[in-house]
Amino acid sequence: MTPHRPLALSALLAALSGPALAAGLDQTPPDFVAPAPQPAAPTYAPGNDWTGFYGGVQLGYGRIDDRTDPEVFDDDFAGATYGGHVGYLYDFGRVVVGAELDLEGTNLEDEATGLNVDRLARAKLRLGFDAGRVLPYLTGGVVQATTSGFADLEDTGGFAGFGVDYQATERMRVGAEVLQHRFEDFDDTGIDFDATTVSARVSFNF
Repeated sequence: MTPHRPLALSALLAALSGPALAAGLDQTPPDFVAPAPQPAAPTYAPGNDWTGFYGGVQLGYGRIDDRTDPEVFDDDFAGATYGGHVGYLYDFGRVVVGAELDLEGTNLEDEATGLNVDRLARAKLRLGFDAGRVLPYLTGGVVQATTSGFADLEDTGGFAGFGVDYQATERMRVGAEVLQHRFEDFDDTGIDFDATTVSARVSFNF
């Protein structure tokens, strides 16, 4: 081998590797693609599930306001109320709807006429807002009043009101309710009056 052959071989290798190295250097890295942002987890925490049957008792206070002209009843026509209730609620997530029946006895007695309001029977619809363990609601429906003493009378009217329930334990809820009742020409006597009741309630889930 002549002394010039290694030099020629080295020059040939350098000539061949130069373009390949240049081609490798000319290649630009692919663009960096950031991962698509993931949607944030929902922050809404479901409330208490109010769906189901319930029943319980209530205790409160009632007052009669005479709207007859001229007035028939005494100004102090008021007394205690007490009774029981049963109902069903369905929880749609935020909105809670339901129906309820209740029967309430009273100590409402009018000294001027001797008329006693013996009981109030109601058929209710309820519309509430699920706020977790608290359920504020609106209610309304039909009420039947029965009287004795001065006269044995019976008639129906309408009522509306509001209330709130609190889920104290898994099975027990406590609450309060205010109702305004209206009667027109009660049992064809020509007497018009309103009845306001305020009650504390204890209910149990079935």
